[in-house]
Amino acid sequence: MEQAPSTARDLIVRTMNTNEVNLAIEWAAREGWNPGLHDASCFRCADPKGFFVGEWRGEAVGSISAIAYDGQFGFIGLYIVRPEFRGKGFGLRIWQHGIDYLGKRNIGLDGVVAQQPNYRKSGFELAYRNIRFQGIADADASRDEAMLVDARQLPFEQLASYDGRFFPAPRAAFLRAWIDQPGAVSLAHIGDGQIRGYGVLRRCREGRKIGPLFADDKHIAEALFTALVARCAGETVTLDVPELNSAAVALAERHRLTSVFETARMYTKRAPDHPLMRLYGVTTFELG
Repeated sequence: MEQAPSTARDLIVRTMNTNEVNLAIEWAAREGWNPGLHDASCFRCADPKGFFVGEWRGEAVGSISAIAYDGQFGFIGLYIVRPEFRGKGFGLRIWQHGIDYLGKRNIGLDGVVAQQPNYRKSGFELAYRNIRFQGIADADASRDEAMLVDARQLPFEQLASYDGRFFPAPRAAFLRAWIDQPGAVSLAHIGDGQIRGYGVLRRCREGRKIGPLFADDKHIAEALFTALVARCAGETVTLDVPELNSAAVALAERHRLTSVFETARMYTKRAPDHPLMRLYGVTTFELG
């Protein structure tokens, strides 16, 4: 790996405090990522030690999150260097600190497609693309509304168990914070006494985002999606879907959402074996 320039050698990379996580979220907003209003507090629950800031001559210049979900899986996000400090080698130092923190875990990320060659240099391989769909969705109430319940009213262990089918590591602390965040709507579809799908709608700087949206089939996904968007009629809605799930793509397009952005989902090891055909909405690009 290339040696960092002399300016970068003066960089200190350290664990963020609570306020600095908010700062990274603000930088993300300036980059146009449109974070949720309560992302900072929810994200920290996933791994409070996994957020790092690059400090140069006493000034915060960049960030990265490196979430160690367990001993086998981690996820990189919030990799940002302030525009006026780019090209000085700071990003490389911050990046390497996050990678070193996660060690030998299988590491995932959602990166911009143009940066794939750089991520490959760090050992990442493309698994699939995620597509961001956005627009003012049709807001008709779901015909299956009677099958839906407030996910917060379910036994949490039941919801966490269902979530575990779609995510490669336990994330109970994050999930509890995610469904309980102020202003969020969390719905679960119940069939034969079992969870058959669930989705979360959260407030963002602009409009709302749905994520995750997990469902056993496309009809349940449709019911959850329409019920969620009915709760924010007239607002811009964002849904991030794996391109490989054609039913998820069709769901977004059917509700007049259009493709506005895409990411490359990449891993350092084999892609986790979870059911992409039942994954209709990514939780968040920053945490997986």
